[in-house]
Amino acid sequence: MLLFLPKALIFVVVLVVGYVVARVLRTVVGKALHKAGFDRAVSRGALGRALRNAKISAADLGAKIVFYGVMLFALQLAFGLWGPNPVSELLTDLIAWLPRAFVAIVIVVVAAAIAGAVHDLLSGALGGLGYGRVLARAVAIVIVVLGVIAALDQVRIATSVTRPLLIAVLATVAGVVIVGVGGGLIRPMQYRWETWLERAGTESTVIREHAKAYAQERRQAEAARRAQEARVEAARRAEEAAQAEGTRRAEEARLAQEAWQAEESQLAAESQLAAERRRADEARQAEQARQESSRPELNRPESSRPDATTRTLSIVEVAETQPITEADRAAAQAEAAKHVPPPRSVPDVEETGESAGPGSDTAPTAIINPGPNDTQVIGGIEATQVIPPGEEPRSARPEPE
Repeated sequence: MLLFLPKALIFVVVLVVGYVVARVLRTVVGKALHKAGFDRAVSRGALGRALRNAKISAADLGAKIVFYGVMLFALQLAFGLWGPNPVSELLTDLIAWLPRAFVAIVIVVVAAAIAGAVHDLLSGALGGLGYGRVLARAVAIVIVVLGVIAALDQVRIATSVTRPLLIAVLATVAGVVIVGVGGGLIRPMQYRWETWLERAGTESTVIREHAKAYAQERRQAEAARRAQEARVEAARRAEEAAQAEGTRRAEEARLAQEAWQAEESQLAAESQLAAERRRADEARQAEQARQESSRPELNRPESSRPDATTRTLSIVEVAETQPITEADRAAAQAEAAKHVPPPRSVPDVEETGESAGPGSDTAPTAIINPGPNDTQVIGGIEATQVIPPGEEPRSARPEPE
């Protein structure tokens, strides 16, 4: 069993390799025969007409013959791995018989071609006579029969029948010619020959005219065929050129479209980037303006912002020198009620009214050191002036006595 497996594996490998090689050779031979014009060359004869009826081209037939021949060799090698066997012997005999079959096919093809040429020649030369076509057909059939007999003898099929038949036909023809012309049929043949010669003399002119007309027709047909082939070839080349031009234009249009799309994409990207930059600049400027408007005291220079102590002292001086009216006092109290600051620690408050006596003209005053956003409260309980941050202090006049 173990010895059987390697041989079986090699058998399968040989068959697969042979099949692949046969397929490749079939494709190569078919394309080569098509390009060489083998179909046109074969279609002019009887074999071409037979292949047209069989709906297969001569190139395809040759490719299939090559395929099956290679497969036969592959089968012979594969079965030879098993040693002497009936299948291997049969394949060997079949392969040895293939050259004879090829020669027989060549003989039949040549005989058919000769028969066709003779038939056309006699039909053209003797077509105007009553027996012209019959004679041409009879001669063609005789030539084909002789070719078939020779082919059968070549392949060794029924050699015991074909060889004597061929010898008998040839001997009969030779005997009739010898005996009929030079034997007892001399006198009857003399009358026949006289009649035939007279008819040939009278019909020789007609035969020559028919031969000339036939030759002229053949030349015209050949010229027409060549012109048709030239027109077909020119049309094919024009079509190929048109297809190539169309393909080139389509490719150019595609490249132009791609370039336009790329340019449009680039412009769109640049526009989007510019818009984003513009929006970013506007947002930054708006943020700066908002910050500047929300913190005006911080944006002022240090030199222009007065010191808190100086500003408080100036307000106190103004309050001591100017009296406060009832309207100013009411407005200050209302504003103080709105902006009462939370109580601060001791360090932020300085009492300035301790030294004021009962008879003093100046009311007790509390000075608060404000922060940047705190409310400034100046004066005592009776006279208080509220100054919001960022505003100039108003003059505080003391109430007249």
